[in-house]
Amino acid sequence: MQSKFRQLLAALAVAASFALPAFAATPVNINKADAATIARSLDGIGQSKAQAIVAWRQAHGPFKRVEDLAQVKGIGKGTLERNHDAIRFSGDLPPPKATPKKKAHPKAKAAAKG
Repeated sequence: MQSKFRQLLAALAVAASFALPAFAATPVNINKADAATIARSLDGIGQSKAQAIVAWRQAHGPFKRVEDLAQVKGIGKGTLERNHDAIRFSGDLPPPKATPKKKAHPKAKAAAKG
């Protein structure tokens, strides 16, 4: 009985680990964004950590690498790994990728013309 309980517990733990990354970080320019935008955009960064990021940036200048954010109190390796692809350092953010238009079927084109 205890063995089945452990199996069930292990299965639930695996299922929960797949559910955790449900929040996807939104790209943000860490050197230009205000604290509210950073908190809204990055996973695991609340308002107080976002304010600490902005304060560090104002005191020390712009961040150059993702790893530089580890100098901010409360920002750890796990948080940086989760947000690595969303952290930008300069310039404007790229526009969202356009979805390609589907080509009309030849019969549909003929029907539209005639």
